[in-house]
Amino acid sequence: MTINYQVVMDILTSQLGSQCVTNDPVRRFAWSTDASYFRIVPEIVVHADTLEQVKITLNIANANNVPVTFRAAGTSLSGQAIGEGILLILGHDGFRTIDISEDKSAITLGAAVIGSDANAALKPFNKKIGPDPATLASAQIGGMVANNASGMCCGTAQNSYQTIKSAKLMLVDGTELDTGCPHSRAAFSQSHAALLAALTDLAQLTQNNPTLAARIRKKFAIKNTTGYSINALVDFTDPFDIINHLIVGSEGTLAFVNEITYHTVEEAQFKASAMAVFFSMEDAASAIPLIKG
Repeated sequence: MTINYQVVMDILTSQLGSQCVTNDPVRRFAWSTDASYFRIVPEIVVHADTLEQVKITLNIANANNVPVTFRAAGTSLSGQAIGEGILLILGHDGFRTIDISEDKSAITLGAAVIGSDANAALKPFNKKIGPDPATLASAQIGGMVANNASGMCCGTAQNSYQTIKSAKLMLVDGTELDTGCPHSRAAFSQSHAALLAALTDLAQLTQNNPTLAARIRKKFAIKNTTGYSINALVDFTDPFDIINHLIVGSEGTLAFVNEITYHTVEEAQFKASAMAVFFSMEDAASAIPLIKG
């Protein structure tokens, strides 16, 4: 099927306005790279500041069979933030909610919140978010969740998968789901009963296969950010818990991430670092258990 991108461009412009949509060759080329060494030039670039703009874009893309790639800060090294068709970029002003729970045990963040800004809001309470990628000062929450960005400190204990509490999502059909809201879950159970049943069956099938379940647990006991978080199928039985955790690392292929609520983690008030020099790799490796202890 041949896609007439000028027609798609005209429809998007009529519904979103010319300020949000462009197919200018220079701007398309400018957004054709991320922090990786890949280049894929999109046909249309859309900047979305509201969930309604995302929904309109997805509806038009669905109607015209156009692929959509979501982009947050574009700091990933593997090319996830570039794609053909429509490149939908988090806008300059929207998706920037920061809301800390009364007991400081959780923080709700819009998809465009920069990781270091979330930590700055939590710093007075000696708290932080779990993920700590090297690009924390520029990476946005939506991308961090979508890529399960972790970093050197959080490892597999405090990454997005381990610390996510709930998520506000938009599926490709425009359905909105808040996994932390009982009313939203109830409505979703009515509208997407077949999906929830399929997830429940898949989890049960996986858990009933000891060899497969053990292999998955072993693979995800170490740092593993490649592919879907299928460990959700062995870690949970509730389909909403499975959705909550499958979304981590899904790179925008399962849903648009609108908002994330994290469990906060303790931030050490005082820190120190040192440079240690070893004579061999063996000496360096043998020191790790001592340092970790």
